Amino acid sequence: MKTAGIAITISLLLPFSAIHAQFADSLEVRTGTRATIATKDYQPLWLTANKFGTISDRKSDLSTYIRATNAHTFGPEQNWRLQYGFSLYNNNNFRRNFFEEAFVKFAFKKLELRVGRYEEIIGEVDPELSSGSLGVSGNALPIPKISIGLKEYAPVPFTNGWLQVKGQFSHGWMGRNQFIPYAFLHEKNFYLRIGKKKLKAYGGIQHYAVWGGNRKDLPKIKSSFKDYMDVVLVKEGDDGTVLTDQVRPNRPGDHRGVLEGGLEWENDNFALRAYNQTPFETGQGVDFKNTDHLMGLSFRDKREGAVLLQATLEWISTKKMNDWHPKQYRESYYNNGVYLTGWEYENRIIGTPLFTNRSRGQYYFDNIQPFDYSEKWNVIRNKGWNIINNRVSGIHLGALYRVGSVLQGKTMLTYTKNFGTYDPGPIKAPLSQWYALQQVRYSAPVPGLTLTGAVGLDGGDMSKTAGFMLGLEWLFAPGRR
Repeated sequence: MKTAGIAITISLLLPFSAIHAQFADSLEVRTGTRATIATKDYQPLWLTANKFGTISDRKSDLSTYIRATNAHTFGPEQNWRLQYGFSLYNNNNFRRNFFEEAFVKFAFKKLELRVGRYEEIIGEVDPELSSGSLGVSGNALPIPKISIGLKEYAPVPFTNGWLQVKGQFSHGWMGRNQFIPYAFLHEKNFYLRIGKKKLKAYGGIQHYAVWGGNRKDLPKIKSSFKDYMDVVLVKEGDDGTVLTDQVRPNRPGDHRGVLEGGLEWENDNFALRAYNQTPFETGQGVDFKNTDHLMGLSFRDKREGAVLLQATLEWISTKKMNDWHPKQYRESYYNNGVYLTGWEYENRIIGTPLFTNRSRGQYYFDNIQPFDYSEKWNVIRNKGWNIINNRVSGIHLGALYRVGSVLQGKTMLTYTKNFGTYDPGPIKAPLSQWYALQQVRYSAPVPGLTLTGAVGLDGGDMSKTAGFMLGLEWLFAPGRR
């Protein structure tokens, strides 16, 4: 199996070594590998989290990859753009080959149509240093989908540039590794920003719904166009998931969202952002009483030769969880009573990795195991939630900096207190936990070659482990020669 994994990587790499095409100026091919080893049977959190599911959570492994992207611009004013690419990975002791990305993107100005798997973080957080957006953090493997929208802010007509909007509308496929296999994903978000000078204010909303799909021991779940529109419009309706011993869900599918707002200030040298995300699972969470949040401050130094490139400070608190309602009516973030997998894709939480699912929790608690979806509905349901820890408070620090001309450092430090869920689970009393990462990236004298080394440390009441990562990457970009 090891030979097969290496052969696949080499066979894919060789054709690109001789590429000489009309659009070579936009072509980029990256190939590399990352070796990880830990003191326990799993990796420290920040060595695996927010890496789009590409690092396996094993004691030791190699994650080898090849990534290729190309883009063409055309039209009288070069307003049209076609981009495509893929990234193929091999890991899990050479036993797993998978496409982390495989996409085509077609854009006119700022309006873009995207098809396939592609890396995406949804939320106005720092993509490099944040602990993770409460919507889509980049923690899980990208979900295959079709999406159309404004990826960047575009001015609203007749406002002289003072109002800008962005947003997207998507349809995705959750695959078979779910409690209800082959369910769909509905996703949309909308943001409005005010200001066109140094200071800007923005606000937005994200909405996600997992719906449809079917399994043998559940009533047939409806997935007609009318049912789809009920999901899009968040209308009450019977999607077919009516069981004799449970209350029918008041809306088809598993819904959740994020309210977001903040301020931005930027000049030629610096950029600052203050942001707040508030999660909700149902309409009762859209309330001023809901003080659960991810709040953050991010800083970016744009000056050439700056030492501190970026810095982020975040506070997270999700303990409230609609506690102004009786316990039986409260929300449980990322969980659902019918779609028991919750906000997870391919065993990774889609939102903040500071929450804990069963796949990760099995390493922390003796009585926790991932769900076996081949078991009957009532057996799985009686085991409790899949997201076993979603009441979290804590603080997170991140910094990206330059050391000389060839070294770049990244430091992340996170402290949390973990309260489990409202329902019985493995956490009976608050558990303190911290996660740390120190990473160094070296640009070698060989053109396109970089080396990365990292140390991850976890300590506290849930996990004590250390891990190490060593990575090598080679970039082939003929247009840059």
